Amino acid sequence: MDTSGNGQLHRDAGGRPRRSAGWLARAAVSAAFLLGMAFSSTAFAQDQQLPVVTAAKPVVREIVEDDEFVGRFEAVDQVAIRSRVSGYLDKVSFQDGALVNKGDLLFTIDQRPYQAAYDAAKSQVDVAKSLLEFSKMQLDRADELARTGNISTATVDDRRREYLSAQAQMQGATAALTTASLNMEFTEIKAPLSGRIDRRLVSVGNLVQPDSTLLTTIVTRDPIDFYFDVDERLYFSYARDAKARGGSMQEGAGGLDVEVRVADRAEAVFKGKLDFAENRIDNATGTMRVRARFPNADGILQPGMFGRINVPGSLPHSGVLVPDEAIGADQDRRIVLLVDEAGMVSAKPVRTGPLLDGYRVIRSGLTGGETIIVNGLMHARPGTKVKVEMVTLPPKAETVGLQQ
Repeated sequence: MDTSGNGQLHRDAGGRPRRSAGWLARAAVSAAFLLGMAFSSTAFAQDQQLPVVTAAKPVVREIVEDDEFVGRFEAVDQVAIRSRVSGYLDKVSFQDGALVNKGDLLFTIDQRPYQAAYDAAKSQVDVAKSLLEFSKMQLDRADELARTGNISTATVDDRRREYLSAQAQMQGATAALTTASLNMEFTEIKAPLSGRIDRRLVSVGNLVQPDSTLLTTIVTRDPIDFYFDVDERLYFSYARDAKARGGSMQEGAGGLDVEVRVADRAEAVFKGKLDFAENRIDNATGTMRVRARFPNADGILQPGMFGRINVPGSLPHSGVLVPDEAIGADQDRRIVLLVDEAGMVSAKPVRTGPLLDGYRVIRSGLTGGETIIVNGLMHARPGTKVKVEMVTLPPKAETVGLQQ
């Protein structure tokens, strides 16, 4: 029996029933759909198994590269306090480690011998003065008598000789009194400059020898100098940059701004200026001593303290910056991992520079347009695919975190 209407069932010439072409088409579509779903599920599962990494574009901006050196702080002025006269130490007039001002009394040497010597010299001045006055009167009287012819010329000459001798004695006595006065003054040892004084090195009652016995030291506090050494290669680079700025290395490279950090990493950096370099390179070490000066009003920086100074090592130029953790090692070279639009990873050798604002300067190897892996390097290998999550690197890594 034939079925009419939709024509779903037909019989062939032998009377056997057969399926229509429409039913077969729908079956083929269903099979294709199921096969597509199977392939989609497999691809989704593969995507879920790819390692996830964080990638970003390098930071490209104008930079000035820094070079880091280790050096030591030294006082701008320092004085070793010694006595100019000998004697027993009678008094100490300061507290160990205190701040002193120029002219403050520090030590007193026993003054009694020098007071006696001063009094004796003063009496000799009085004697010489009276002798000079007497010889002057004798000479004036002789000159008056010589004009009337009542005295010989030889006698006048004797009176003049006695007067000149009395003048010389007066000068000698005055010089002796000046020496005694100076020695008396030197028994009071005063601060030649303002600064922080060290502990006393000699106790009261000890014998002090002139110009040899070290009593204490004084160092200035503000400002303070920082000395470090640069090698010959870096000196040429600094000298060229200094000339471009219109200065010279020996005069501080035009007052170049520098920063120094001390052992306490929690302490903020100290800002100062380069102000001096020696006029020759040391033959033994092949280095040149350079000095920077820093304000130190609060007295935190101390002479003898070590620090790390950052000196601008280039003129301003466009630089490529990447996070330090994005740089890996491949034997004796540094590499960064690049990722393309398809998620394929490749390695790129780079030449690194100093740290700047929390990033590592890339001197060669990157142009700044690449996409680099900044997190998850342990899960990525060159030649493999990864799942990429893009982020934007801030201009300064020290102050701002990564932003999605």
